[in-house]
Amino acid sequence: MSFKRTLLISLALLAGLLVQGCGGDGDSSQRQSTTVESLPETPEEAGLQHIHGLGVRDKTLYIATHTGLWTAPEGQTKARRLGASQQDVMGFSVLDEARFIGSGHPDPTQQDQPPNLGLIESRDGGQSWKNISLAGQADFHVLESSGSRVYGFNGATGRLMVSSDEGRSWKEQAPPAGVYALAIDPSDPDRIVASTEKGVFSSTDAGNGWRPLDDRLAGLLAWPRPNQLYLVDGQGQVRVSDDGGRNWQDVGTIGGQPAAFIADGSDLYAARADGTVKRSTDDGRTWTVRATP
Repeated sequence: MSFKRTLLISLALLAGLLVQGCGGDGDSSQRQSTTVESLPETPEEAGLQHIHGLGVRDKTLYIATHTGLWTAPEGQTKARRLGASQQDVMGFSVLDEARFIGSGHPDPTQQDQPPNLGLIESRDGGQSWKNISLAGQADFHVLESSGSRVYGFNGATGRLMVSSDEGRSWKEQAPPAGVYALAIDPSDPDRIVASTEKGVFSSTDAGNGWRPLDDRLAGLLAWPRPNQLYLVDGQGQVRVSDDGGRNWQDVGTIGGQPAAFIADGSDLYAARADGTVKRSTDDGRTWTVRATP
C-alpha cells in the first residue's frame, strides 16, 4: 500500500475517532432533545466508552474515557471505574505522582458546570477535579506537558494553546492544520512535533513557526527519549523516528485502530478503538493485552 493511501486511511480513521469520542459539541439542548427510545445508559449502567487518554502511576494504568476515569492496577486486566463521576475526560495526562490534568465535559448530573471544562486538574489520583483555567472556553482534545510548559489543541477554536505556568495563563498559536496529536522533545520543551490533517510538522519555538516533516503520515505520537519518537497510524502500524520525525521505520502493530498512545519509561501503551489497551516492553515490536473493558 502506498504511503499516500496510508495517509488517507489514517486521516479518515482518526477524524472518525475525534467525532465519535468528543460526545458532541457540548450543547445541552441537543442532549435534552433525545427521545425516550434512544436515551443513553443511566449512570449506573454506563460502561467504559470511547477512550480519550492513558496514564500510568505506581504501575496502575489509568484510562480516561467518555464515561469517566477507569483503572487497572498491575496484574489486573479488567478495567474498573474510579469513583462515581462520569464526566467526559479528554486530553488526559499523568504528570507526576501527585498531579493529573485533563479537559472534557461534565457529568450529565453536573448542571452547574459549563459544557467545556477547560483545563482541569486532580491532586488526589483522579478522585476529584478542579478547574485551573479556560472553563467554558476550551475543549482540549490534545494536552501535553513538560515541566511547567503545557500545550493544548483547543477543539472549540482550532487554535494551539501554549502555557509556561502549568496552565494558568495561555498564549494562542496557529497550528499548521487540525491537530490529532502533539509530542514534546524530552530534551527541549520549545521543540514539538504535531500530527495533523496535513501530515507531520515540527516547531522549534513553542508553536510560533512550523515546518513540514512528512506529508504522508498521520497518527498518535509518543516521545519518550530524544532519539525515539513514535507514531501509530490509523490502522495501528507503529513507526519510530530517531531524527525527530524526518525519517521513520516500521516496528510493529497494535492490531487495530488506535484511540490513545503514550510512553511510560521504556514501556509503550496503546488503546484501541474497541476499548482494549495493549502494552509493549520491546520498543513497539510486540504487544500484549494490558487491559480490557
